[in-house]
Amino acid sequence: MTDVTVVGAGPVGLSAALAAKARGLETVLLEARPRGEARPGSRALFVHRATLDRLSDISPGLGEAVAARGLVWTTKRTLWGGKQVYARSYGASVRPPFTSLPQAVVEDLLREACDRAGVVSVWGDPVVSVAPRRDRVLVRTGSGAAYDAAYVVAADGARSRVREQVGVALEGSTTAAEFVVVDVADGPEPAPAERVFHYRHPAAGGRNVLLVPFRGGWRVDVQCRPGDDARRIAEAPARWLPGVLPQVPDARVTWVSVYRFQQRIAGSLTDATGRVLLAGEAAHLLPPFGARGMNSGITDAVEAARAVHEGNAGEYARRRRNAAERNVRAAGAALDHLLARRPGQRAAQRAAAAVAPLWPRAGRWLDAAPYGPRLRSVRY
Repeated sequence: MTDVTVVGAGPVGLSAALAAKARGLETVLLEARPRGEARPGSRALFVHRATLDRLSDISPGLGEAVAARGLVWTTKRTLWGGKQVYARSYGASVRPPFTSLPQAVVEDLLREACDRAGVVSVWGDPVVSVAPRRDRVLVRTGSGAAYDAAYVVAADGARSRVREQVGVALEGSTTAAEFVVVDVADGPEPAPAERVFHYRHPAAGGRNVLLVPFRGGWRVDVQCRPGDDARRIAEAPARWLPGVLPQVPDARVTWVSVYRFQQRIAGSLTDATGRVLLAGEAAHLLPPFGARGMNSGITDAVEAARAVHEGNAGEYARRRRNAAERNVRAAGAALDHLLARRPGQRAAQRAAAAVAPLWPRAGRWLDAAPYGPRLRSVRY
């Protein structure tokens, strides 16, 4: 019998196992995928400073290692119909405010840290059943192995087998709007590292487009309009990429996906016994605006390890549900701004774009609104 079984070896599960081990808890990490299996796409590519600090708290130097592998862009710009309405550049910082890199690289660094810490991990063996009891939880896997622990941290993603087994449902909604996400590799000469948001990009048929650089490439997000065939847009990026990303001539596409964003939270972040704690996408699904998903999930992981150590799952469930609700509201506000369904919203955006050259506050609003309000708490 161990102290904690962590299910799922994405960034949240790896962080939970590492945080538990840092607190002296005997930990077993279970993952359905084989170790080293390639995961395509940049996915969650933005790591906030607060998250870098948390990673170093549970493994000294880990946050610095993640930051060193990533990219810090120093300029952000927003355009309306091809004309700039806002720009800001930042000076160099000893402590990076964030870093931008593919999720797979973050996972590699976390996995290496777990190995150094002595976390026992089992790969390629999916969980098939979870049986919580008053004083422990029994987890069985496809191979027939059984793992008995005082607690389980479920970090096995949006389709969480653990959440399903303990009878907790996700509550919330899914937007009907679709987004096309394209990863593009850097060209021979890396383009200036700038985050650029376009309202009504003329080369994208008047759609909104977000360009985010990361170490090794660019993420291009295209917001589809009602009636768009998102699959058709995704299947032929060569038709529109040159006009949208002129920074990278002869762009080489490395990943394409289509998303409908969800705003869902588990009905409870623990099971009825308080022995199973849900974290990351097993606990909440968020639109990506403001990079709240992985960052809040890693905070879940650290807090879950503390709750297991202190035997206080109820407090974990309360605090992290409150955080998830704040994140859903903030991401929902960003999505509402982007969709601009109401005539008043569209009129306000047009007016702000018109006066931005004379009134910088309007430009700042256009730049910030697509990411939602900043949360006062750094705990996400």
